[in-house]
Amino acid sequence: MLGCWRAAAAVCAGSGRWAGCGCGRRLSMAKSKFEYVRDFETDDSCLPNCWIVVRLDGRNFHRFSEQHEFKKPNDDRALHLMTKCAQTVMQELEDIAIAYGQSDEYSFVFKKKSRWFKRRASKFMTHVVSQFASSYVFYWKDYFKDQQLLYPPGFDGRIVLYPSNQNLKDYLSWRQADCHINNLYNTVFWMLVQRSGLTPVQAQDRLQGTLAGDKNEILFSEFNINYNNEPLMYRKGTVLIWQKINEVMTKKIKLPEETEEKEVEVTRTRTKVVPLHCDIIGDQFWEEYPEILAEDS
Repeated sequence: MLGCWRAAAAVCAGSGRWAGCGCGRRLSMAKSKFEYVRDFETDDSCLPNCWIVVRLDGRNFHRFSEQHEFKKPNDDRALHLMTKCAQTVMQELEDIAIAYGQSDEYSFVFKKKSRWFKRRASKFMTHVVSQFASSYVFYWKDYFKDQQLLYPPGFDGRIVLYPSNQNLKDYLSWRQADCHINNLYNTVFWMLVQRSGLTPVQAQDRLQGTLAGDKNEILFSEFNINYNNEPLMYRKGTVLIWQKINEVMTKKIKLPEETEEKEVEVTRTRTKVVPLHCDIIGDQFWEEYPEILAEDS
């Protein structure tokens, strides 16, 4: 049968076009005199054969973290919530090869050959940001059980295209280097404030002009903290990749010539989004997971 019988009863009066029927099928529509407004739309298709990176950042998260009493310098609840949201984005949207996150930002890398939404930049960005933001609100209570969400958070996004594998690796290396620089500074800063009693301005003045070695020395000599022993999630951020996981499940089956069902263990292989806290600047990670950059992945 051509068309949809439900739509046939819903012709828009005077427009000459078929109305939607709610069945999920898009029907061909006759043009109207208003159709010309589509000419104002901009073609925002991403260049072919390029990695598409969507990076989102929390909007005014300094204020947000203060009002929601995030622990300093790192709040595991907030970091795990960000990762849960990123996992949801990867599971819901197509063609994301890898993601990397730290603090209040996450980067999602779409495959070079992705044809998702005809590679329209606006579709990539809006779908990622909206899915992430809604997930943040939806899963908030799972991580902040005793902290009410006082107001909805906001996230902004941007899109950057990288034509080569090396460009992409350098981008991710840049974000991880940024994670290390910021976390080292914040760790020392908050130790000076929380344990030495300095004001934020005094702590900032104390650290002005210091190098990484100086900050490490302050942590070790004054607070007996070896920065290299800090959790990898703080120092390296979080990498999300697809991995095949074997899951053992219990299933009831009825064997031939037996009257009662028996429980047996069944192993199934599923592809899941797995978080890693590791170095991605060196070659070891990329040699261990070559499928991420594979052309036919």
